[in-house]
Order: sequence, then structure tokens, then C-alpha cells
Amino acid sequence: MSLFRPQVQQMEGYTPGEQPQESGWVKLNTNENAYPPSPRVLEAVQQTLSGRLNIYPDPLATEFRKAAAELFDVDPDWILPGNGSDEVLTILMRTFVDAGELVSAPYPSYTLYETLAEIQGARFQKIQLNPDWNWPEAAQTQIGESKILFVPNPNAPSGNRWSDAQLLSLIPARGVLVLDEAYGDFCDQPHQGDLLKSEQGEKLIVTRTLSKSYSLAGIRFGFAVAHPDLISGMRKVKDSYNCNTLSLAAATAALKDQEWMQENTEKIRTTRRYLVEQLRKLGFEAVDSQTNFVWCTHADKQHERRYQELKQRKILVRYMKFSLTEGTLDGLRITVGTDAEIQHVLDALQEIG
Repeated sequence: MSLFRPQVQQMEGYTPGEQPQESGWVKLNTNENAYPPSPRVLEAVQQTLSGRLNIYPDPLATEFRKAAAELFDVDPDWILPGNGSDEVLTILMRTFVDAGELVSAPYPSYTLYETLAEIQGARFQKIQLNPDWNWPEAAQTQIGESKILFVPNPNAPSGNRWSDAQLLSLIPARGVLVLDEAYGDFCDQPHQGDLLKSEQGEKLIVTRTLSKSYSLAGIRFGFAVAHPDLISGMRKVKDSYNCNTLSLAAATAALKDQEWMQENTEKIRTTRRYLVEQLRKLGFEAVDSQTNFVWCTHADKQHERRYQELKQRKILVRYMKFSLTEGTLDGLRITVGTDAEIQHVLDALQEIG
């Protein structure tokens, strides 16, 4: 007899990207930011280290919520911080979904959604996207009784962004639409939760992370933006002190230095355009990305071979494979690194053939 809950016993669990522990790698597999965080972050952490670490952090993260609220032009009561946006997604699942209820998400997309549903004992539905990464005509019907529809916008691994009209048409009748905007700052036209102020905004929740555009993957900090009625329910579910003193100081300082973040994201957009252009010259099909990564495929389908040969050269990209209704889809997801890193991987791909 297993000591585990049946859901835990049966599930495979989420598999994160490789994190090599030795130096010398060109690491383009987990969508980290190629550039360092704002100097204000380091100053804030150093100042906090000299403070009273024996005291619990502010359970409501007041200063951070003020900074985030100003950025999104809402009141602080619209903000809920978390230990990375992954914790925010967990809070959402525990707040809105009971065992046996339905959770939906587009597919292929972020595989953690399914893992969280399994842990909760919920049913999970994959809404398979069209080959052009758009929604199928039957999507609205498929969503049906969903308590949560998770939509990464821009999507991962494809990097495409859907229109506001498409998203609003997908709000579940009996549930909430969660717009996972982990990569929102990398869009050609960045947005700040504009749909929250629409007529249907009371059933929308936007999640953000500081891991990507703010270069703070090591800090683990994210937050949700939603109507205060939704936030108040989520606040009941979160851990008492879910964000530590150092991460709160770092995250608040990062949000207050928008100029630094925007300069870095503009560098990444420029490099991204070059990467897409060069991949196409090498014979790849590359999606016009709105993120800090590019999804690409090749007609010869030798994606896994290329991944392995890049790895032999100490270049890590992400090889991904998805089972579809008919057949499979696989390809390479390449994080947009520095210009030098991207040129290195392009040269290697040309050598590999």
C-alpha cells in the first residue's frame, strides 16, 4: 500500500530545464534574462542584510504592492505577491478548484498547469491549438465547465501573443480566466493588464513574474493582479509569510527601476529579431516571438539530434516533444541570450547541418 495520495502516486511531476553546475556552458534553455538586474536591487538587498532578519517580513508586502499597483494603475488591494509566479498559480488552484472539477489550458503550453491540477485532484483538459498556434473553432465549447482556464499570453513554447478580443471570448461561464503574462514585458507592444479594466475584468486574473524581464530568476518572486474581491479570497489561501524579507526588498527595488528593465528588454527584442531572421536563413521555421525565446522547427525533423550535438558543444537549448491528437510535435526552444551567445549557437547550428 502506498503512503502517498493517489494523485501524487500516479503523477509524473513537472520536469524543469537542466541547470548545469559547472561553468563553461552557453545556457539558452530556461529563459533566464541574459542581463543583470538593476543595481538598485543589489543596493536594496545589501541594505536589508544589515537590518533585522530575526523579524518576520510584512505578511501583506505593503511596499511591494504599492509599487506594483502604481505600475498597473490600480489600488494596492488588486495585488497579491508570491514566491515566484508558480506559487501564485498554486494559490489560484487551491482557491478556485475543488477535487474533480475541470481545469483547462491550451496545448502545447506550460506543462506545470497539468501538474498543479493533478496535485489538486482536478480534471485537466488540453485544448489543442491549431498548427499556426491559434485557437480551434470549438475552443469556447470545450472550455465549458472549467473553473480555471490558464492562458499563457504570450504562449510558451511558441512565443505568440493572442488578441484581446480572442482572450475575452474565452472567459469560462463558471470560472476565471488566468492570463499568465510571464513574458508580457518582451512584447513589441508591452501591456500592463489592460483587460482587467474591461467589462469582464472581474473574472480575469493576471499573473506576472520578476524572473524574466527583471532578471531575478534566483530571487523567486511573482504576483497576481485582479479585482480585490478575487484577491481577498486568494489571500486566505496563501502562506502567512510567503515572501521573505530579502526577496521583497529586491522585487520592490526592481519594479521602481523601470528604465533599467526596459533597456534590457529592448536589447532582447533586437537580438530576437536577428535570431529569427538567421534561423530562417538556416532553413528553420521560426515563430514570430513576443517573448525572450524563439520556437523553431525544421522540415527534416532532426531536432533531437541537433539538441544533442549542441549539448556536446556545451550549448544548452530546450528540446521539447508534445503528443498531439494525431502524431507528435517536437522542436527547439532557444532562449534569447546576448548577441555573442546567439551568434555562438547559430554558428554551431550551421556546423551541425
